[in-house]
Amino acid sequence: MAFDTKTADVEERIEDGALLSGSAQFIDDLPFAVGTLHAAILRAPHAHASIVSIDSSRARALPGVAAVIDGTALAKVSEPLMVGVKIPIKCWPMAVDRARYVGEPVVVVLAEDRYVAEDALDLIEVNYTPLPPVIDPEAALDMNAYVLHEELENNLGSERTFRYGDPESAREAAPRCIAVKVRYPRNSCTPMETYGVLAEYDPHGTGYDIQANFQGPFSIHPVIARALKVPGSKLRLRTPPNSGGSFGVKQGVFPYIVLMAACARIAARPVKWIEDRLEHLTASVSATNRVVELQAAVEPDGRVTALFWDQIEDVGAYLRAPEPATLYRMHGNLCGAYDIANLSVRNRIVMTNKTPTGLNRGFGGPQIYYALERLMQRIAQELELDPLDVIRRNLISSFPYRTASGTTYDSGDYVRAFDVALNDGRYGELLSRRDLARAAGRIYGIGLTAAVEPSVSNMGYLSTALTPAQRAKSGPKNGAHAAATISLDPVGSVTVQIDSVPQGQGHQTVAAKLVSGVLGLRSKDVRVVAEFDTAKDAWSIAAGNYSSRFAASTLSAVQLAADRLRHRLARIAAGQLNGRPEDIVFAGGRVHLNGNPEASISFARIASASHWAPGTLPDDMDPVVRETAIWSPEELAAPTGEDGINSSLCHSFIFDFCGVEIDAVSGQVRVDRYVTMHDCGRVLHAGMVEGQIRGAFAQAIGASLFEEFAYGPDGAFLAGTFADYPVPTVLEIPTLDILHIETPSPLTLTGAKGVGEGNCMSTPVCVANAVADALAPKCGAVDLVLPLTPARIAEFLDAEPAAPEGYQPAAPTTGKGLTGRGRAKVSASPQAIWDLLMDPEQLAAIIPGAHGVTQPSEDRFSADVTLGVGPVKGRYKIDVALSELDPPSSALLTGRAAGALGMGEGTGHVSLTVLPDGGTEIAYEYEARVGGKVASVGGRLLDGAARIVIGQFFTALGRRAGGQRSLFARLFVWIGDGK
Repeated sequence: MAFDTKTADVEERIEDGALLSGSAQFIDDLPFAVGTLHAAILRAPHAHASIVSIDSSRARALPGVAAVIDGTALAKVSEPLMVGVKIPIKCWPMAVDRARYVGEPVVVVLAEDRYVAEDALDLIEVNYTPLPPVIDPEAALDMNAYVLHEELENNLGSERTFRYGDPESAREAAPRCIAVKVRYPRNSCTPMETYGVLAEYDPHGTGYDIQANFQGPFSIHPVIARALKVPGSKLRLRTPPNSGGSFGVKQGVFPYIVLMAACARIAARPVKWIEDRLEHLTASVSATNRVVELQAAVEPDGRVTALFWDQIEDVGAYLRAPEPATLYRMHGNLCGAYDIANLSVRNRIVMTNKTPTGLNRGFGGPQIYYALERLMQRIAQELELDPLDVIRRNLISSFPYRTASGTTYDSGDYVRAFDVALNDGRYGELLSRRDLARAAGRIYGIGLTAAVEPSVSNMGYLSTALTPAQRAKSGPKNGAHAAATISLDPVGSVTVQIDSVPQGQGHQTVAAKLVSGVLGLRSKDVRVVAEFDTAKDAWSIAAGNYSSRFAASTLSAVQLAADRLRHRLARIAAGQLNGRPEDIVFAGGRVHLNGNPEASISFARIASASHWAPGTLPDDMDPVVRETAIWSPEELAAPTGEDGINSSLCHSFIFDFCGVEIDAVSGQVRVDRYVTMHDCGRVLHAGMVEGQIRGAFAQAIGASLFEEFAYGPDGAFLAGTFADYPVPTVLEIPTLDILHIETPSPLTLTGAKGVGEGNCMSTPVCVANAVADALAPKCGAVDLVLPLTPARIAEFLDAEPAAPEGYQPAAPTTGKGLTGRGRAKVSASPQAIWDLLMDPEQLAAIIPGAHGVTQPSEDRFSADVTLGVGPVKGRYKIDVALSELDPPSSALLTGRAAGALGMGEGTGHVSLTVLPDGGTEIAYEYEARVGGKVASVGGRLLDGAARIVIGQFFTALGRRAGGQRSLFARLFVWIGDGK
């Protein structure tokens, strides 16, 4: 029975009542057992360092602390996580002997509440030996680069080459070869809700019971079970009723599932852990950054005859499952929407001292299309062709279509979608707008993008990373099962269990509409259960919410189960109505024979018959109380011996165009108009499809113009708050015009394809192409790096006017380097000030947050200090050495600090000058660098914190040395021109 789309979009969302009233249950709302311990994690402040020693004695002695667990303890009860490809590295969920990225877990504290656990982190002392960091993926491949994993000879995790058709001959025959090199940055979709885990361990037989806001794929379930050293039957993994967004990111909670489960086993008590926002930005997963060199063999009219891909994928410190998914998910789509028969591919996966990567909305697509569509624009520029003509000449024109690398595009009409978009989207008006803007001297450009959005991933695509010989040895991998169960209770109520794990997309509404339509009920009469339980629900490794699989895959299983259930119920009704099953009609909550609606039976009576009156069932029929359907598309086969792979089942089409204007002074990019055309097969719910498109577009605007997970040269993470990782708000998101055509998929029971990720793939490069077009009249062809911030655009604009005479520019900061200088006047002699600064007891009273100061030697001081920087606060051990002493006039201070927030080091010069009134002018200058969690809060907060702390220090110094009057009244410059 076909899905009814006529009324699908007028139904209210079932989910909204609980969400809008605040009664929805998320992971942190779930009840937990009496005696549950709360976890806090001490994380590495270094990008790369050996762990020399860990002293947790003071933390263990803190009242309320139940356990302090390090990597050595973890290794006794667990195994390393499985690696994405077969390489001999150990991937633990917590550092064992070496930290390989800022934010890597080093110690877990379990306490009676989270507050005590966090306090205990400040009492742990970890002695590190910093090692050379490896940050740039190309530099990581250098033979002299420091090796992250001693089990390997280098930082190359995997390398494969592929050849389809005859690309070399096509290149030799082509009159032109045109190439681009692009660097796609790291970014993340930053869901509102962070990770959360509730873990229990029963040593008496049932094993682990874990609740987590994990989204799948459930191919990770055996990875978790293996790491915890239990069979899958002893790992119960449950998800909460609601999840506050994910966008792929919550796949990455699984290492913490292993970590917290192991902690629960060690402590013999349940454990709860909720990630904070700083942890999430610093150490959860992000999109991969990728370096791509892409070359095309091109005919004079812009027709592409071959593509040559050379990709370097940076997966961070560990090649952790499900990676290299981001690199290989799009392997069947490397030619995009274009009819290109010849293809050459080189894929290299490298490890660097950054956070391990994982799924992120559109994973793999943004990286592919940024390179491919920048190339298509470059072809138009170099051949002096209209970009529209280049796209049109290369578009696939007939379906189904087999790509060079082995994927079947199931349906589409790309040329019609292209033409409808240009006409209905008023492309001609946009051209006129560009002409008028340029005539007025403004910087205006138009960008275009064509893209194919895959959905329903073939679980075998990852094995393409293995050679055919390796695949033959390990056995074939393929398929994409979906499961759904529809149950009937004794009063005839209908419950649907789906194998997806929604995060706000509206799965319950659409599934209820489908089932109610098949059974002749109202949507509100159908309950859809979305929380998932591997101990009792039907599932396979493909279960979960990723790769836009719900509408095409999960709903196909729901449709199959509903149709089967309807058929069986029709047989029961036919016996009671003296008719044939094929003549039974389900409508309005009743069942009747076609043509005779007056003689009807309530649906509830038929549905409950198997419970109350099984004797009324046909003789050859089992009781009808539950129907479980497993839907499995046969088209998703294992990779061939020639590396052909049908990497996804369904393929939607997107064609975007936009106009942007660049401010000639600031370099700010403004999206003036944006049109997106989608063919996502049959639209099952217009409102929800629109919501998916707008959501992906909003996140893509962030990737285009604002967001980047930036790292310093030493691996320090520089984007740890929304001050330094600016996510666009509604004010920054431009108006979006959405257009549709529909070519239903012949491979799904609903005719639907995926739609949730497309604009994450198409929009960043569409905006970049528009910016490149805007700059072209002045600069010609340009290479652009996302995000397109004003600072990056300014490189292509006219030079800034000269600074006024005498202007001193601020010292540059990377968000982790600090410099400053200032002066203060104190009503005490230089000798009195000097004596105070050399007295440990006096310093303990003066230094803000000091718990104590000692003097191990004449020229060295040590202090235990608690400091707060913006949203983070922690305890530091500080060592300061004095040199170049000239008592009581000046000294050079060299210091180093380490604590739960990270580490820092710097130098400062202090001079004391006697004033005519007998007082003292104190002048100071300092330079400091910080790393770890404290660096992630960014330069603005660090600068403000430095001003406050130094101001507090001189206030206290002045009060001790110079009487009652406030130091602030005597400051020449409170904090000077600190930067």
